[in-house]
Amino acid sequence: MEDLLSKLHEEGHLEAIAVEKVRSALASGVPPDDALRTAADLPENKLLQILAAELELDYVELENNLPSLEFLKNFPARILLERKILPLRETSGLILVATSRVFDQTGLDELRVYLNQEVKPVLAPGTQIERALKKLLGVGADTVQSLISDAEEMPITVLTDETENGLDLSVAAEDASIIRFVNQVLKEAIELRATDVHFEPFENELRVRYRIDGVLQAAAIPAEIRRFQAAIVSRLKILSSLDIAEKRLPQDGRIKLMVAGREIDVRVSVIPMLHGEAVVLRLLDRGAALLGLAELGMSERDRSYFDRLLDLPHGIILVTGPTGSGKTTTLYAGLSRINTLERKIITIEDPIEYHLRGINQIQVQTKAGLTFARGLRSILRHDPDVILVGEIRDLETAEIAVQASLTGHLVFSTLHTNDAPSAPTRLVDMGVEPYLVASSLEAVMAQRLVRVICQECREEIPSGEADVLRKQFGEELPPKLYRGRGCPACQGTGYHGRTGIFEFLPINDQVRSLILSRASAQQIRAAGVLQGMRSLREDGWRVVREGRTTVDEVLRVTKDERVNHQSFDAGPIPV
Repeated sequence: MEDLLSKLHEEGHLEAIAVEKVRSALASGVPPDDALRTAADLPENKLLQILAAELELDYVELENNLPSLEFLKNFPARILLERKILPLRETSGLILVATSRVFDQTGLDELRVYLNQEVKPVLAPGTQIERALKKLLGVGADTVQSLISDAEEMPITVLTDETENGLDLSVAAEDASIIRFVNQVLKEAIELRATDVHFEPFENELRVRYRIDGVLQAAAIPAEIRRFQAAIVSRLKILSSLDIAEKRLPQDGRIKLMVAGREIDVRVSVIPMLHGEAVVLRLLDRGAALLGLAELGMSERDRSYFDRLLDLPHGIILVTGPTGSGKTTTLYAGLSRINTLERKIITIEDPIEYHLRGINQIQVQTKAGLTFARGLRSILRHDPDVILVGEIRDLETAEIAVQASLTGHLVFSTLHTNDAPSAPTRLVDMGVEPYLVASSLEAVMAQRLVRVICQECREEIPSGEADVLRKQFGEELPPKLYRGRGCPACQGTGYHGRTGIFEFLPINDQVRSLILSRASAQQIRAAGVLQGMRSLREDGWRVVREGRTTVDEVLRVTKDERVNHQSFDAGPIPV
């Protein structure tokens, strides 16, 4: 080691002070690999390339040198994952094994003993090795191997209602390997910023998918895990205090987790399917930083208008969009802006997604009889200035919200409609009188979330491809278009993170007249467009022009809402 340090110093790879740091670390018992990494002010790949040249070893980039899955099955997953080594191929009787630890031979020695065959190390970055192992073997591959070994050693079991595939589910769900596998899946989902985890049983497989940035992605899971699907579901039921014996009816529950100091609230939904019970987990990170208005992605014009809405003394402000479109985040950002000592703000939500300091928050408890409508009635007796109703789901809640706004309260809520002009007609369809809607509603904002191009692999689209898009969409598109090439930072998707696009419908006198006359959403849209309303797609083009998202992403979450005024045969708009 001393000779190597001297050589690295002589060739200019390590400064004298770095050499001393390595010597000091070695003297205190730090492993040589860790000592070098800490002292050398170099990226891991650069350091490994230098060490490979000095020690006459090969250096490989794993993206283009991955082994086949069939070859990898010859090796114990436990050793590969624990020691972070990756067998690549066999050549001349030697197994080439990628490692990032030059001086730690423990994993290589374990493979030699297991295989009774000689292995030869080649160097590769540790992050690439971990990523390749996860991709090829799947999450919890070592756990699955131990589960299979244990299952093969089990005595014969008589199947009853509480057993399946020879497993006693109440016992198997508490098995250390099952617990570890579920924990591994949850940990990976949180690390990948997933908002949902789907466990889906099919005839010959258990598919696990993560929803990341609004799009489902398949998780790398060993195929053998299908044998333990019932035990995994039972484990999730136990965690969420559900009945593991009930397999015929849907069940809902909750889990509270603490991961790396972050509190994660997990909503659990279990539904019987053809080939077993499917489970969906909604992950809510209570430790996530609450976004301010500046981070929502609004244009300057929309931000200015939203600020004016927040200062209104009374009325209803609705935010619409499908599940997962960021409605609650937008409302929380607005409430945070007006949260002062002079205002009393009360919310009723299901669930409470963020804890807001200085704001009174109520959790809906349907089983106990605390519904949105009942809670809203009680809120009015607490002398609030501002009220947030998590969602208007029924006529009773809608009517109480309207009455609250008419009695001097500023009411925020969400509604499930596809666009802003559909919100007034939806309230009328629920049974709210049009004159109440017209007099209480102040503004409707529809929103979607579009994925943002990954900054690590952002590149300009070739002019030929960009010209094709410009011919289709015209002046909406800028001279230069960008996309994400796909890299490890974005899991190969080309996107990392999301931003909002918005459609604001001010409820002015023209729109109020249309609501009173029970006009259609299309008629309300036409009036909004004449007043300068910008559709979701038009606002999406703004984000494209800013170089932050792609044309495909805008097309994915929006539809063309342009009104053809020439064929608009609904008579003049009432004044």
